[in-house]
Amino acid sequence: MNNQKEQLDAIHDIKKLMERSSKFSALSGRSGIIVGIMAIVCIGISYTILGISPFESISYLSILIRDEAINAELFKFLTINFGVVLLVSFLTAIWLSNRNAVAKGEQIWDLTAKRMLINFSFPMFAGGAYCFILFTQNHIELILPATLLFYGLALLNASKYTVDDIKYLGVFLVILGLFASIYVDQALLLWGVGFGVLHIVYGSFMYFKYEK
Repeated sequence: MNNQKEQLDAIHDIKKLMERSSKFSALSGRSGIIVGIMAIVCIGISYTILGISPFESISYLSILIRDEAINAELFKFLTINFGVVLLVSFLTAIWLSNRNAVAKGEQIWDLTAKRMLINFSFPMFAGGAYCFILFTQNHIELILPATLLFYGLALLNASKYTVDDIKYLGVFLVILGLFASIYVDQALLLWGVGFGVLHIVYGSFMYFKYEK
C-alpha cells in the first residue's frame, strides 16, 4: 500500500515538473484586478473628456467625429489616456508576475515565458498595425472593436504556454469585439466591459484559485 502511494506521489511530482517546464504559471490574479480597475478609470476619464455619460444615448463617435472630420484635440487626449493606461497596466502585470514567480521559486524569464510572450506579442503587433491602418483610412469607429478582438486572440494564442483559464478570457473578449464591431456606437462602453469588468472577474478568479 505504501509503495503504491509512493508511486502515485512520484507520478504527481513528475506531472507538476512537466507542467512547470511547459506552462508559465506565475501570472498574477491581482494584476488582472488592477488592470480592470484602471481600464474602468480610463473609460471614466474618456467620457469626461468627451463631455458625455455612458448612460446617455449620445454616441462617443458623434462627439469625436463631426462633419466627417476627426476632432484632433479630443483624439489626442483620448490616445494619451489609453496609452498611459496600457503602459502602466503592462508594467504592473510584469511587476506582480515577477513577485508571484519569486514567491513560487520560479524564474520570471525562462524559455516557457519567452514562448508565451512571443505567442502573445504577434497578434498584438498585428492588431496595432491594423489599428493604425484603420486610423489612416478614417475608420475610427472600428479601432476599439479591433483592440478587443486582437487582444482576445493574443490571449488565446498565448494560452498554450500558461494557465488554461486565460483562454476563456480571450474567448469572451473576442465575442465582445465582434459585438462592438456591430454596435460601434457602444464600442467605448463595451471596451470598458471587456478590459475592465472581465479583467476584474478573471483576476479575482485567478487569485482565489491559484494564489489565495
